[in-house]
Amino acid sequence: MNDHESYMRRAIELAANVPDYPFGALIVDRGSGKILAEGWNKSSINPTFHGEIDAINQLVLSQPRIDGKELVLYTTAEPCPMCQGAILWTGIEMVVFGTSIRSLQKMGWRQIDILAEEVIRRSPTWRCTIMGGVLEQDCDALFAKAIKRRSYSK
Repeated sequence: MNDHESYMRRAIELAANVPDYPFGALIVDRGSGKILAEGWNKSSINPTFHGEIDAINQLVLSQPRIDGKELVLYTTAEPCPMCQGAILWTGIEMVVFGTSIRSLQKMGWRQIDILAEEVIRRSPTWRCTIMGGVLEQDCDALFAKAIKRRSYSK
């Protein structure tokens, strides 16, 4: 198992905190491999508290002056435009995700139809590399199960 997979497994574990909205995220120092912050969807508290935002908030609370160039954010799903914008503003230069926005849409998840790549492309003064599809089937299963469970509860 490579490092990306082990960190994504941790993001999946974090997503279990909110099984109906399994968006888990963590931020890792690329050099040391140390996990610096973790988060999960807390939109029941505030609609903007997505997993990535929670992890970023935890990071700046614990290390307010950290250089984002050495950071990697792992997340169970491709960042929405709000989250990708926050990632850029934080200076994080690499994002690794499991499920894509397109896959979420096909499953019935409501998503803003702007991919993370486009947010980056349209933000020319920032640098950020995106890698998708890490443990994609495992992440897809989380979201498929959650949407099925939510549709039964209606």
